[in-house]
Formats: sequence, structure tokens, C-alpha cells
Amino acid sequence: MRTHHCNELRAENQGETVTLTGWVNSSRDHGGVIFIDLRDREGLTQCVFRPEESSESAKASHSLRAEDVVEVTGRVEPRPEIDGNSTVNPELPTGDIEVAATALTIVNKAKVLPFQLDKELSNEDLRLSHRFLDLRRPRMNQNLRIRHRVTKAARDYLDSHGFIEVETPILSKSTPEGARDFLVPSRMHPGSFYALPQAPQQYKQLLMVAGVERYFQVARCFRDEDLRADRQPEFTQVDVEGSFTDQEEIIELMEGCLSAMFKAGRDADIPTPFERMTWHDAMNQFGSDKPDRRFGIQIEDLSDLFADSGFKVFSGAVKNGGVVKAINAKGFSGITTGQVDKLTEIAVNHGAKGLAYIQVRGEDPSTWRSPITKFFNEEELLGLKDKLNVEEGDLVLFAADQWESACEILGRIRLECASMQSLLQGREGEFDFLWITEFPLLAYDEESGNWSAVHHPFTRPVDGDQEQLQQGNYSNLRAQAYDVVLNGHELGGGSIRIHEKELQSAMFTALGISEEQAANEFGHILEAFEFGAPPHGGIALGLDRIVMLIAGEESIREVIAFPKNNKGCDLMSASPAPAEPVQLRDLRIKTTVPDPEPEA
Repeated sequence: MRTHHCNELRAENQGETVTLTGWVNSSRDHGGVIFIDLRDREGLTQCVFRPEESSESAKASHSLRAEDVVEVTGRVEPRPEIDGNSTVNPELPTGDIEVAATALTIVNKAKVLPFQLDKELSNEDLRLSHRFLDLRRPRMNQNLRIRHRVTKAARDYLDSHGFIEVETPILSKSTPEGARDFLVPSRMHPGSFYALPQAPQQYKQLLMVAGVERYFQVARCFRDEDLRADRQPEFTQVDVEGSFTDQEEIIELMEGCLSAMFKAGRDADIPTPFERMTWHDAMNQFGSDKPDRRFGIQIEDLSDLFADSGFKVFSGAVKNGGVVKAINAKGFSGITTGQVDKLTEIAVNHGAKGLAYIQVRGEDPSTWRSPITKFFNEEELLGLKDKLNVEEGDLVLFAADQWESACEILGRIRLECASMQSLLQGREGEFDFLWITEFPLLAYDEESGNWSAVHHPFTRPVDGDQEQLQQGNYSNLRAQAYDVVLNGHELGGGSIRIHEKELQSAMFTALGISEEQAANEFGHILEAFEFGAPPHGGIALGLDRIVMLIAGEESIREVIAFPKNNKGCDLMSASPAPAEPVQLRDLRIKTTVPDPEPEA
């Protein structure tokens, strides 16, 4: 039985007899004397096997290989000098000492590893196929510890503010969160299905009706959607809901919670309050509702300048109710043809017909390189130069379209320019927290002719817009919704909820949900609203994404113990996989359980 972990022994332990257990991190043969670095989750300790200490242990040590599981007993000694040179390792916390082994037990042998644990591996599929090995690496172990500390900090903070943790069902009914559900067939109700929760949205609102008042949950959520670096089919939220609250209280609460999480996970002091920006301003200036503001390249509106331009692409867009917008990528006039093609591809993929640009080769507009400047008059050229602070070496990129489309196109271009120019290099440790507020309540789909909820159907309109919703005027309605953003990542989103049946019914009508459909899918919550539902609101923080940013990782897969790959597969357990028909399985497995004996 071990007496110490492998990052515990120091110079003051010299002379003690200790027992360590762990994995062989490395083994070295120095003329018949075997040195091993023994590793557990806490760190490393050097152990030395000399024949004069124990011939049996020394002989057995020659067979040790990386990742063998062993138990070593021995005496703590200072690291010696060899030929007048110190062997102390100042890079290792246990580097002043070594354990002179007197006993060795080989608990389990390891076969040859599929990859080296002390080197970074670019083949992620190989890592995920052997995740139980990948997690042994110190970096991955550290990430799991960060996740633990961050989660504990959130729990402790919310507990200290009167919130109680309540679990909600995993097997539930579909919640409208905008993604596809994962469905689970019911054996007892053939033809019927449970849905795995996209979020505990309706349950947490029902807990408010139930008088819980302050609820939170570290909740597992499931969404069948396309994957990317910061998205998984199953993920974890810090889910929060409160009664008799408002937006200001939720924002203040979450700023304190996030500060506690970053302090626990990274020892970072996060100043509060965070800055705020309306959704319209964020889109208008950065082309995104989760803007990364750590670099410049702000979007400017040039519609007035080009309203009557001889360049019909610009003037035509303005005449059709659209806008002309542009960004100035400072110092990027040396862009290559390949980079231009990449930016053009991004613009086209987001609805543009092409990408207009100007390479600024000198101060005089006559030296500018572009196929469109010949259509501009002197006033337009000088106005453009003044509006965008155009200087030699700059690259100006344009979008002419409807307002939201133009903003989004340049928002994507802006991020790609920053990536091409490495504008964020050396700024990874900066934290730019931001609240985005006043989102649109509804969005109109031109193709289908339908309205959809920008957040979800239970989001409350701002007080001045509730009457418009009930009267059927759906354009330009604002939501009491708020997202917290960090460095271009959405950390969480929430809203003040609807708590009256009449207003909720008006929202369903706006979304094209009939009374019959509403009764069938949402009857339980509509009924609950008739029994004294309090005003309430909340938020959900994406725990995986927060831990990813705290740990300095670029993918949430690095902070989840057993993630899916980018195709939604668990390569280690080979899932998803075909399942045996329930009927065949039931023939071989006894599925009925006898009733328990009645209590005396």
C-alpha cells in the first residue's frame, strides 16, 4: 500500500522508507543500475535500482517498460553528485531526491503503446481510439482537473447565492431549442419515443412555478447537429433559473459566477462589470452576435457615400433597401491570389455574388489596385479614404447587400483576415468579456414565409413590444434576451421568460403553432401558467466551452473525458453501432424483475 504520491517527496523526507505506486514513465539503464521515473496523476519521482540494495528487485527492474504498473518500496535519498556534477533536476518538484528501491512489485505489464505519451500527436482519431491512454498524459490530466475546479467553483458560487441544485429528466419530451432531437424508443409504449433533452428549458420553468425560486443544475444536454471544434452532440450546461428576477440581476449574478470559475481554473482575476453591446450594434460593427474585439478591422457603413455611385453594384444595393459596407485590413495589401480566392469563397458561401476589394499601393488613389475604382469619382475615392482611414499597405473589402447579409459576410471575412495576418498571436491570454443584449425576438424566413424564435418560444418580449406581439405585428420585436461572449465564443445565453398563458399563446401563434398543437406539445406548461406562475428568467452557460478557454485549448474535445470525433463517433467503444432487435434480445435475457418483498 502506497504511503506517498509521486509528487510529494522532498528533501525533508530524506531517510524515510516509502512506498510509491504508479506507471513507469521512462526507464534508463546506466551500467546495470536501472533508473525509472515513476508517474501517477500527481507527478514524477525518480527511483533507482542497485544490486547492492536488493539484487532481486534490481534484476526484476531490467524488464520494466513504459506504462508497466508497479509498486516500489525504498529509502528516500538526496540525488548524488557524479564526477563533481550535481544530478539535481530543478525542473522537477521532486528533483532533489530519489528513491533507492529495496522492493519491487510488478502489478501489471503493458504491451507496446500505439503512440508515445510524452509527445503531442496530430492524429486525433488514434488518440480517441485509445482515449484511456491519451488521458494519462499530463496535459489531459490537467484539463480534467481544471474542469473539476471550474465546475466546483460554479456550484459553490451558486450555492452561496441561495440556488439549489435540482436534477431534471434525461428521458423527456422534445424541447424546442432549434436543433434535431436524439430519440429513444420506448419498449413499454411501442411506437412512442422519448427525446433526450436539448436543454432543461421547460422543466426549469416548471420548477419556478413549483416555488423552487432559485434553481441550478450541471445539466447534460443532447443535440443532433453538425459538429465543430467547440460543439459536441452531448455537452454540459451550468443551467440557472430564478423567480422574481430581472435581466440586471441575472447579468450581475453570472458575472460573479464566471469570475469565480476563471479564478478557480486559471487564477485569473476577471474585472466586472462586463461591457455591453446591443445585438444591432454588434452586427453593425463586427458582423457577428459573438464578436471578437481583440483586433481592429471594424465594419463601416458607406451607403451614403455610394448611394448615387456610377458603380451600379453599390448604388443598386442602396436603391433596393440594402447597404454598402466595408472593412480595412490594415497592412494587408500584399495579400496573395490564393488568399483572395479563399476570402471570395467565404463571401460566396454566405450569399455574396463575389468580393470587391482594393489593394492600397500608395497614398494617391491612382495607385490603388482594383477593378472597381475606375467607377468611382474623386469625391467617392476621397470619402472612402477618409471614412476608413486608408493608408499605403491597406486592403479594403466590400459587401453590398441587405443589411444583415452584408454584416454577416464582412464579419466572416474580418475573422479570416485576422487569421491570415496572425493578428491574435500573442494575445491568447487576453479576456474580452461582453454582454450582447436586445436580440430580435423573431426572425422571418423569406422562403417559407414563416416566423421563428431567435432564442426559443419562451423568451419574453421587452415590455414595450408585448402588445405588438399580441396584435400580430411581428416585425422588429425585441427580446429580453442576453448572451455572454468571450473572444468570439458564446459562453452562455438566457432570457427573461414568458409566464402568462395569454402571452405564451400569442407567441405560439406567431410561430405558426396551432392551438391543438400547442395543447399537445406544451399543454403541461400552459396549464402550469394558470396556477400562479411567478415572473422568472435565467441563463445557461456552456461548461465545456468555458473550460476549453480557461485551459487554453482550441477544441472542447480536449476538456471532455470521452468525446465524440468530428463525425459524432466514439472510436474507442465503436459507437454508434447497430443494435440487436429488442425482440431477439428479450428471448435471451430475463427482463422481468420480481416484485420486492413487502416490508414487515
